[in-house]
Amino acid sequence: MKLTNWIHRAASAAVSSQAREPGRERLVPAGRVDAKSSLRTPSAGSPLSGPVRAFCEWRARGAAVVEFAVVLPLLLTILFAIIEYGWVFMVRQTLQTSAREGCRIAILQTSEEPYTAALNRISEVMKPTGLTSYTVTMTHASVADPVETIEVAIPYNDVSLMGGFFGIHAYDLGGACSMRKEGM
Repeated sequence: MKLTNWIHRAASAAVSSQAREPGRERLVPAGRVDAKSSLRTPSAGSPLSGPVRAFCEWRARGAAVVEFAVVLPLLLTILFAIIEYGWVFMVRQTLQTSAREGCRIAILQTSEEPYTAALNRISEVMKPTGLTSYTVTMTHASVADPVETIEVAIPYNDVSLMGGFFGIHAYDLGGACSMRKEGM
């Protein structure tokens, strides 16, 4: 064992075995890490001892609070933007699914009221979103054009969770589906 290591261990043992008096801070050799607080603590001759050290720790905590206050609005904006994007994406997928499901009902030749059944199916698919202000546009099949087309749309402002925080958007979210009518 090197002599310096032995001296260092002996000094550490002497410092840690000192009787502690109430109000007296625990001394750890300079450059060592205190196991309890995981902060570097000053040695006996350090300029940062007593009230000066307490003041510096208080200022460091205050600086952390100020940094947090500066960064928090940015983090919350990013969080809410992610939530908004996820919600809009889910609504677009639901609009597309409802148009496809309505079109699948409308192309059937066997149903007596295909367009009423298609509207009912669209409202069933849209019901879990809680949105009711959507519009449905149907293009009926004819002999010349045997394709049924259903479009479901809703204004973006009716979908937005943030109420225009990320800007007012004057466009519609929508889904559309076209299928060939059976028997034509």
